[in-house]
Amino acid sequence: MTRKEAIAAEPCPVARSVDLIGDRWSLLIVRDAFDGMRRYSDFQRNLGVARNILADRLRRLVEADILAAQPNAKGGAYQEYVLTERGQRLFAVVVALRQWGEGELFAPGEAHSDLVEKKTGKPLRRMAPVGESGNLLAPADTEVRKLPR
Repeated sequence: MTRKEAIAAEPCPVARSVDLIGDRWSLLIVRDAFDGMRRYSDFQRNLGVARNILADRLRRLVEADILAAQPNAKGGAYQEYVLTERGQRLFAVVVALRQWGEGELFAPGEAHSDLVEKKTGKPLRRMAPVGESGNLLAPADTEVRKLPR
Protein backbone atom coordinates (compact mmCIF):
# COMPACT_ATOMS: atom_id res chain seq x y z
CA MET A 1 0.00 0.00 0.00
CA THR A 2 1.38 3.41 -0.96
CA ARG A 3 1.54 6.28 1.51
CA LYS A 4 -1.31 8.02 -0.31
CA GLU A 5 -3.47 4.88 -0.13
CA ALA A 6 -2.64 4.42 3.55
CA ILE A 7 -3.74 7.97 4.37
CA ALA A 8 -6.91 7.59 2.27
CA ALA A 9 -7.75 4.49 4.33
CA GLU A 10 -7.04 6.25 7.65
CA PRO A 11 -10.31 6.43 9.67
CA CYS A 12 -9.16 9.41 11.79
CA PRO A 13 -10.12 12.86 10.41
CA VAL A 14 -7.25 14.49 12.34
CA ALA A 15 -4.68 12.17 10.73
CA ARG A 16 -6.01 12.84 7.23
CA SER A 17 -6.09 16.59 7.84
CA VAL A 18 -2.57 16.74 9.28
CA ASP A 19 -1.25 14.73 6.36
CA LEU A 20 -2.67 17.30 3.96
CA ILE A 21 -2.07 20.63 5.70
CA GLY A 22 -0.19 19.83 8.88
CA ASP A 23 3.30 20.92 7.92
CA ARG A 24 4.61 24.39 8.70
CA TRP A 25 4.83 25.66 5.14
CA SER A 26 1.38 24.53 4.02
CA LEU A 27 -0.32 26.19 6.98
CA LEU A 28 1.67 29.39 6.55
CA ILE A 29 0.83 29.51 2.83
CA VAL A 30 -2.86 29.14 3.72
CA ARG A 31 -2.47 31.86 6.40
CA ASP A 32 -0.88 34.19 3.85
CA ALA A 33 -3.61 33.41 1.31
CA PHE A 34 -6.18 34.51 3.91
CA ASP A 35 -4.12 37.70 4.28
CA GLY A 36 -4.56 38.36 0.55
CA MET A 37 -1.33 37.00 -0.94
CA ARG A 38 -1.69 35.43 -4.36
CA ARG A 39 1.65 35.49 -6.16
CA TYR A 40 4.40 32.89 -5.85
CA SER A 41 7.00 35.64 -5.36
CA ASP A 42 4.97 37.21 -2.53
CA PHE A 43 4.67 33.87 -0.70
CA GLN A 44 8.39 33.26 -1.19
CA ARG A 45 9.42 36.71 -0.01
CA ASN A 46 7.10 36.71 3.03
CA LEU A 47 7.89 33.17 4.19
CA GLY A 48 11.56 32.96 3.25
CA VAL A 49 10.98 29.36 2.19
CA ALA A 50 13.18 27.64 -0.38
CA ARG A 51 11.70 27.83 -3.87
CA ASN A 52 11.56 24.06 -4.34
CA ILE A 53 9.65 23.60 -1.06
CA LEU A 54 7.25 26.42 -1.91
CA ALA A 55 6.60 24.99 -5.37
CA ASP A 56 5.93 21.56 -3.85
CA ARG A 57 3.53 22.88 -1.19
CA LEU A 58 1.66 25.05 -3.69
CA ARG A 59 1.32 22.06 -6.01
CA ARG A 60 -0.02 19.90 -3.17
CA LEU A 61 -2.48 22.57 -2.06
CA VAL A 62 -3.74 22.95 -5.62
CA GLU A 63 -4.05 19.15 -6.02
CA ALA A 64 -6.01 19.04 -2.75
CA ASP A 65 -8.39 21.77 -4.01
CA ILE A 66 -7.39 24.12 -1.19
CA LEU A 67 -5.84 26.64 -3.59
CA ALA A 68 -6.57 27.18 -7.25
CA ALA A 69 -3.95 28.38 -9.71
CA GLN A 70 -5.39 30.86 -12.15
CA PRO A 71 -4.13 33.46 -14.61
CA ASN A 72 -3.17 36.80 -13.14
CA ALA A 73 -6.23 39.06 -12.93
CA LYS A 74 -4.18 41.93 -14.41
CA GLY A 75 -3.12 39.89 -17.42
CA GLY A 76 0.53 39.41 -16.43
CA ALA A 77 2.63 36.37 -17.27
CA TYR A 78 2.46 34.87 -13.79
CA GLN A 79 -0.37 32.95 -12.20
CA GLU A 80 -2.13 33.61 -8.92
CA TYR A 81 -3.06 31.21 -6.15
CA VAL A 82 -6.47 31.78 -4.59
CA LEU A 83 -8.30 29.93 -1.87
CA THR A 84 -11.05 27.66 -3.12
CA GLU A 85 -14.29 27.15 -1.19
CA ARG A 86 -12.63 24.14 0.43
CA GLY A 87 -9.64 26.32 1.35
CA GLN A 88 -11.91 29.06 2.73
CA ARG A 89 -13.34 26.49 5.15
CA LEU A 90 -9.87 26.28 6.77
CA PHE A 91 -10.42 29.76 8.22
CA ALA A 92 -11.68 28.39 11.54
CA VAL A 93 -8.60 26.15 11.80
CA VAL A 94 -6.24 29.10 11.25
CA VAL A 95 -8.18 31.26 13.74
CA ALA A 96 -8.12 28.47 16.36
CA LEU A 97 -4.35 28.05 15.96
CA ARG A 98 -3.87 31.81 16.19
CA GLN A 99 -5.95 32.08 19.34
CA TRP A 100 -4.20 29.14 20.97
CA GLY A 101 -0.83 30.72 20.13
CA GLU A 102 -1.89 34.09 21.53
CA GLY A 103 -2.86 32.50 24.81
CA GLU A 104 -0.08 29.95 25.17
CA LEU A 105 3.02 31.24 23.37
CA PHE A 106 3.22 34.92 24.30
CA ALA A 107 4.05 36.45 27.65
CA PRO A 108 1.41 38.77 29.14
CA GLY A 109 1.67 42.12 27.35
CA GLU A 110 4.01 40.77 24.67
CA ALA A 111 3.25 42.33 21.30
CA HIS A 112 1.84 40.18 18.48
CA SER A 113 -0.29 40.64 15.40
CA ASP A 114 -4.05 40.84 15.98
CA LEU A 115 -6.95 39.47 13.99
CA VAL A 116 -9.89 41.88 14.14
CA GLU A 117 -13.29 42.15 12.51
CA LYS A 118 -13.03 44.71 9.69
CA LYS A 119 -16.44 46.23 10.40
CA THR A 120 -15.85 46.93 14.10
CA GLY A 121 -12.07 46.79 14.51
CA LYS A 122 -12.65 44.53 17.52
CA PRO A 123 -10.85 41.23 18.17
CA LEU A 124 -12.72 38.03 17.41
CA ARG A 125 -14.34 36.13 20.26
CA ARG A 126 -12.40 33.12 21.49
CA MET A 127 -13.34 29.99 19.59
CA ALA A 128 -14.49 27.06 21.71
CA PRO A 129 -16.36 23.83 21.07
CA VAL A 130 -20.02 23.93 22.00
CA GLY A 131 -22.55 21.13 22.34
CA GLU A 132 -25.98 20.85 20.78
CA SER A 133 -27.48 22.85 23.66
CA GLY A 134 -24.93 25.65 23.23
CA ASN A 135 -22.92 24.80 26.35
CA LEU A 136 -19.12 24.97 26.25
CA LEU A 137 -17.47 21.55 26.12
CA ALA A 138 -14.23 20.48 27.79
CA PRO A 139 -12.21 17.49 26.52
CA ALA A 140 -13.70 15.35 29.31
CA ASP A 141 -17.17 16.12 27.90
CA THR A 142 -16.39 14.42 24.59
CA GLU A 143 -15.26 11.05 23.31
CA VAL A 144 -14.04 9.68 19.99
CA ARG A 145 -16.03 6.74 18.76
CA LYS A 146 -13.43 4.70 16.95
CA LEU A 147 -14.21 2.23 14.22
CA PRO A 148 -13.98 -1.42 15.16
CA ARG A 149 -10.79 -3.09 14.02
